[in-house]
Amino acid sequence: MDTQITIFTDGAAKGNPGRGGYGVVISEKDTVLELGGFKAHTTNNEMELKAVVEALKSVVGKKESVAIYTDSKYVVEGAKGWVFGWAKNGWQTKAKSDVLNKDLWKELLPLLGKVEIEWHKVPGHVGIIGNERADAIASGFAEKGDMALFAGKKADYELNLSDTSYDESKAQDRSDARKRQALKAFSYISMLDGVVQVHQTWKECEARVKGKKGARFKKSLDKKNEGEIIKEFGGK
Repeated sequence: MDTQITIFTDGAAKGNPGRGGYGVVISEKDTVLELGGFKAHTTNNEMELKAVVEALKSVVGKKESVAIYTDSKYVVEGAKGWVFGWAKNGWQTKAKSDVLNKDLWKELLPLLGKVEIEWHKVPGHVGIIGNERADAIASGFAEKGDMALFAGKKADYELNLSDTSYDESKAQDRSDARKRQALKAFSYISMLDGVVQVHQTWKECEARVKGKKGARFKKSLDKKNEGEIIKEFGGK
């Protein structure tokens, strides 16, 4: 595909659900356009989807094809497959429940037929310049409710949006961390005020560390890993 417009999108929700925002950076020929917005109560998925909808609305009618860089599996898989089934099923899931963010998916569906899209599902927070900027915009709106946005010549833009490379080691670390989170816990270790404790359930660990300044905690996967974490935290 001869891509001529490159779009970077991201969404944020502080609390998930909580205060949220979306961010978009559109690189087109000699210009750059940033978009963003705020919502008082939302989710990460809603803002990720909102970013793509607003981005596509801004390029509909142009002849150029589009490359979209997003770290949202929800958006990419939804746009490439799920949304068509949902529309046929009356916007209900296989479990006969209403599709989440239905109004946004309904808004996205016709846009998918008007714009030629090349989807790029990329790792989050690994240094892709455009996505890092989109994240900054989304987080800025979520935190402050407003943010200064750029619209102008690419020559006046401080970032090199043509560089879509990223730190592969960071991407692997994030992938390993997600896999670790999915594994069953052997125990949980907490450290508060220099005192290390081992807990058999997350509920016990959470009760000790939640809201406590300086508290640390980790999940162990086996007895050996438990000992390593205790040692890391300064225990015996």
